[in-house]
Amino acid sequence: MRIGLYAGSFDPLTLGHLHVIERASELVDKLVVSVGIHPGKTTLFSAHERSLLIETVLDGRKSKEAAIEVSFFSDLVVQEADRHGAQTLFRGIRDGTDLDYEMQMSAMNAGLAPHLSTVFIPASLTTRPITATLVRQIARMGGDVSKFVPEPVAAAFKRKLSPI
Repeated sequence: MRIGLYAGSFDPLTLGHLHVIERASELVDKLVVSVGIHPGKTTLFSAHERSLLIETVLDGRKSKEAAIEVSFFSDLVVQEADRHGAQTLFRGIRDGTDLDYEMQMSAMNAGLAPHLSTVFIPASLTTRPITATLVRQIARMGGDVSKFVPEPVAAAFKRKLSPI
């Protein structure tokens, strides 16, 4: 069985992330979408909220190609991959800055776990400018993020950021 892992903070899940999930699921039998929990990183949505949003979005878009599962991890991505028996790590690339960073990460991961391959998935033309950081900033300033995130995520922003 070909198993792949797509890991990230997903704070929030964007249409760019969804594009990578859809493309990666075409290449494996099972794709694990793993939410990273980093104690030093402040997130808008809790890990539980992020995983529920991912599951909600993916529930309506079940892949014909691969089984998709959502998990959490708080250690190294290569350890998470090994826990799931993954052979491939998937990473999204928007531009040259992403490529430089992801090449470094790929080399470090290869040093730690030479049995894992990294596959880069280029952003689509429509998702290339989308970053979770910019989406959070727009939402916090009262902007409409519905063009950048799946509908359940846009609704979650409204609930989380609306005045009581």
